[in-house]
Parts: sequence; C-alpha cells; structure tokens
Amino acid sequence: MSFSDFWENAILNHIFGKSVYTPPENIFVGFSTTDPSDDGSGLFEPSGSGYARVETSPSDWSEAVAGVLENLTDITFPQPTGNWGLISHIVLFNAVAGGNLLGSAPVVSPRTIDGTSTAPNFVAGTLRIHQT
Repeated sequence: MSFSDFWENAILNHIFGKSVYTPPENIFVGFSTTDPSDDGSGLFEPSGSGYARVETSPSDWSEAVAGVLENLTDITFPQPTGNWGLISHIVLFNAVAGGNLLGSAPVVSPRTIDGTSTAPNFVAGTLRIHQT
C-alpha cells in the first residue's frame, strides 16, 4: 500500500509536533480503475451502477505486526448493477464520499466488474495493509 501524500504529511507533521493529527473514526475501502498516485490526481473511482465505498471500523482490522495489518472481517461491496470498469487499484479514504485519499495499492489480478459480476469482496485476512 502506498500511503497518500495527505496521510504521510499529516502523520509526519503530528510526529514532529507541527500539527495535531486525529485519525479518522472509520476507514472506507474503495476501488479505482487507474493508478490514483500518491497525490490522488490519477484517481478514477467507479460511479453509479451500485458502486459504493465500504465502511470499516477499527475492530475490522488487526493490530499491526511487523508493519502489516489485515482485515479481520469480510469486506463486501454492494452488488454491481452495471459497469464499474476494469478495477486496477484498492483505495482507502477517510470519508464515504469525497474526503481524503489515505492510500492505494494495485490489485493482484485486475478484473472488470459489471452487472453480471458477483459482489466484490475481501475475505477476512486477505486485504493486507503495509507501507511500501
């Protein structure tokens, strides 16, 4: 996972006493059909056709061990009702819509999601977050 410029700066400024950073109450998992880049300028998130970010709470994630944490519960997206496009990246945000990009990572096997696809999901333990 590549942390976004926003998140890196917020954490570094907090650690070095430049500002106070309050972590988001919940993290929202989404998709992008392009590499969003660390500044978010390349983000192309699906829109419509049943797409929505999935809200996770702190209890949905493990404690970090050796710089890695993972989902403790299944993360299941809504059932697609149309074309979401070729999903190439997982993205994390601090809001259900809009908000700040926190990080992104390429998916292992990009796939096209359309109205005939089953709802995309990450079974518990399969979404691993670590800074690259």
